[in-house]
Amino acid sequence: MDRAAGSRPLGTGPTTSTELIEAGRAALARGAWEQARARFEQAAQESGTGAALEGLSWAAWWLNDATLLFDARERAYHAYSSAGDRRGAARLAAWIGTDHVDFRGEHAVAQGWLGRARRLLEDLEPGAEHGWLLVHEAEKRLFAGNDTIRARELGLQAAELGRRLGLVDLEMVGLATDGLARVTECRVDEGMALLDQAAVAAFGGEFHETWSSIWCGCYMLYACERARDYERSAQWCRRILDWSARRRIPFLDGVCRAHYAGVLIWLGAWAEAERMLNDATTLLTVIRPPMRIDAMVNLGELRRRQGRLDEAAEIFDEVAVHPLALLGLGEIHLDRDDPAGARDRAEQYLRETGLGPGTLRAAGLELLIRAHVALREPARAEPALRELESIADAVATAPLRASARFAAGLLAAATDAPERARTDFEDASRLFHRCGAPYEAARARIELGRVLAGQSRARDAMRELRSAATSLRRIGAVRDAELAEAFALDLSSARRASPLTTREREVLRLVAEGRTDRAIADELVLSEHTVHRHVANILTKLGCPSRSAAVAEALRKGLI
Repeated sequence: MDRAAGSRPLGTGPTTSTELIEAGRAALARGAWEQARARFEQAAQESGTGAALEGLSWAAWWLNDATLLFDARERAYHAYSSAGDRRGAARLAAWIGTDHVDFRGEHAVAQGWLGRARRLLEDLEPGAEHGWLLVHEAEKRLFAGNDTIRARELGLQAAELGRRLGLVDLEMVGLATDGLARVTECRVDEGMALLDQAAVAAFGGEFHETWSSIWCGCYMLYACERARDYERSAQWCRRILDWSARRRIPFLDGVCRAHYAGVLIWLGAWAEAERMLNDATTLLTVIRPPMRIDAMVNLGELRRRQGRLDEAAEIFDEVAVHPLALLGLGEIHLDRDDPAGARDRAEQYLRETGLGPGTLRAAGLELLIRAHVALREPARAEPALRELESIADAVATAPLRASARFAAGLLAAATDAPERARTDFEDASRLFHRCGAPYEAARARIELGRVLAGQSRARDAMRELRSAATSLRRIGAVRDAELAEAFALDLSSARRASPLTTREREVLRLVAEGRTDRAIADELVLSEHTVHRHVANILTKLGCPSRSAAVAEALRKGLI
């Protein structure tokens, strides 16, 4: 067989531009990024075609070479345009837009390129380019405007077009888009079913493009975060990290580690979380700076929980564009006894996430409730609690149910309903413990301790506080542990210094609430004569002439 028939001497490589492009595509498919770049660079030098330059841009994308990426993308766009290939030009325009977000954080420029792609495809027969543009635009709706309705519409259109064209990548990414939007809308079971299907196809070898697998994986991780499904998130993080390592995709490794670190923070594995976050931040700062933002937000939250408030504030200020940075700063306001600042941050976050039920709103509502309670504005916290409970009921994950019970306990305690507060905090503590969240469980036990102390159950309160402090120290939450220990010590000192018995303190607490002797007797299941005797003993021990004076003296000394 001669050369004209397609033969080539043994040991020779591709020589024509077409052969070089095919060799470059084969190298991309097996993850040989440097070899792909060499093939496409040679093809681009020989022909300068859109196909050669587009291939070169993908080699640069995988190698995280932003300078080469934008140069090759734009040259490919112009080459396709000059050749009258509107589909090719539109495909490149859409990717240039997305790259401006991923590599440079330039959303306005991205919108311009997406608009150009849309215009180029306007009167052409629907094809793959139309489908991927729908997915690109849906992504912007999901992350820039929280417009889940339009994102779902675009995702479903892309999925249907992919199905008709036999493009499994497009169909599954479209379904993943719809799934993430549904999870955001609190339709978690529906959304997760779509995301699971897409992720299995993506990481089970059904996709033709590696980058489309990454798209599905990222949407799965975002959905898990929004639903607080940490167990599912951990499983997929491990799966994606293994897949990424085998394909040598460092930026995906960094992104996935940032998400996994969030799971580890929840589980109390703070040392491991810190290592992952430092690695992810260092890596992404070099290769894709805008993508480090999730790692930075998680690092800020870790620093806050560690009690390193100044460091946490600096990190949140650095990534203030991220919505969760607002909540982090709001938490710091609460930590610094500035509930008004916390309220303002929570309200700003909720304005940005939009109206209507949604998993994104839950964290903002939790912060708002705590701020209103700290400001002694329980009535203003009630609508936020109702919305949070509605979200928790719809999502039905244990972490969200626990958070709703915790918030309900705070409001009950603030509205003088100690028994309801006690049961809410007990339920929250157990739920947090069952889903492996030691920090949150300890916070619930501290609040439970406060309620018990207010019910003159100092011994029970100290047990809860000391247990919480031990758990907090174990994971590295030193500041919170010290606060719990100080409260327990104050209770212990008050008990030792108090001239009143436990029963007398119970009686005096009810006197302070304005109860009559008859009502006190009914509450404590005593005779009215016994209550008279306790009151007389209290007045004698405190050296006070009246009930009101005794209440004032007991409050001054911290006896009730």
